[in-house]
Amino acid sequence: MPKQTSRRQRLFLMAGGAAGLLALAIPAGATRGRPGPPRPRPVNSAPGMPRWDPDPQPRPPSASRLAAGEYRAYVALAGDYRVVALDVATRTAVGRNIVTDAAQGVAVAPDGRKVYIADTGQYDVLVADTVTGETRPVHVGPFPRDVAVSPDGRKVYAAVTGGDTGPGGSDVVAVIDPATDQVVREIRAGTAPRQVVFSADGRRAYVSHDGGIAVIDVASDTVVRSIRDPFCPQGIALDPAGRRLYVAEPPAGRVSVLDTATGRVRGRIAAGDEPWAVDVTPDGTKAYIAQMNDNTVAVADTASGRVRATIAVGKLPASVAVTPDGSEVWVGNIFSGSVSVIDVASGTVSATIAGGTGTKPVGAAPLGIVFGRTPS
Repeated sequence: MPKQTSRRQRLFLMAGGAAGLLALAIPAGATRGRPGPPRPRPVNSAPGMPRWDPDPQPRPPSASRLAAGEYRAYVALAGDYRVVALDVATRTAVGRNIVTDAAQGVAVAPDGRKVYIADTGQYDVLVADTVTGETRPVHVGPFPRDVAVSPDGRKVYAAVTGGDTGPGGSDVVAVIDPATDQVVREIRAGTAPRQVVFSADGRRAYVSHDGGIAVIDVASDTVVRSIRDPFCPQGIALDPAGRRLYVAEPPAGRVSVLDTATGRVRGRIAAGDEPWAVDVTPDGTKAYIAQMNDNTVAVADTASGRVRATIAVGKLPASVAVTPDGSEVWVGNIFSGSVSVIDVASGTVSATIAGGTGTKPVGAAPLGIVFGRTPS
């Protein structure tokens, strides 16, 4: 890897989160660093606008068992100022582009009707109606990095990282009521919140932040436990039963496995260089770890805690998401401006979704990937 790229990666990781991520992913002149006034909000796109489309070159058929039109993948392109929707089965663009200002985290309502976007450059969560294309901003504070919807669709949590991704950052998780799309409460979760996940039963939410993991009781919107063991955690994922929380620790080169009942570490998965994101298959048997500086994804056996395979993907993979049927893993590669699709059965990259006309690889920067039902 060229020395310049390696140096940029180190600066990115030293930043610890959103500010460093934006420095790489967003073109010069865009908002980054400490909080300043948001830029003028762009107008949402109409059909026919330039879009980050899958490369039209022929590719192998999808391994997904999902039917065409059943699920969509929403990909946040921080450097291209938009979120695009792809049909998971066909990997083709569907619906409208959602124009944003440096989108990172994305979440979908259970019925697929709304998409919530952590719109970092605007200090907002952008709410998009996936049927009408209408959008509305919900102000949450400086540099929101992630957003999650509770399984029952009644609450939305937004991690507001702040301009300093270390000790001087924000400590807020904003609570949004989807009925009104307004912030109804703020939870003090810990310095520089980074990622949020809800348990499958919706009773708990877990937030990674600069000092560890915050466990939130969703009914009362209060922190009921603070776990300090993970070192500078980034991406987190729960197993399907909600008994284990997988925590990516980039500086330590590992993924810690926490017992959610006790908050204690059950084990460590030795990962590669800078493991940034993690996701778990629906059957709970495998964890996929995006290893940024290695340009690979590690496949870990959750029973043994050992890495069984390493799969080469694009440059600087920073997001990873398993499809709802568990047949594929989608990986967002920042420097390549592409999404690598891994076939779980064969353990190989079965397709690479590259940007189409008008897309710049680094500028596109797919930082967030989430799957949701196609709205009826």
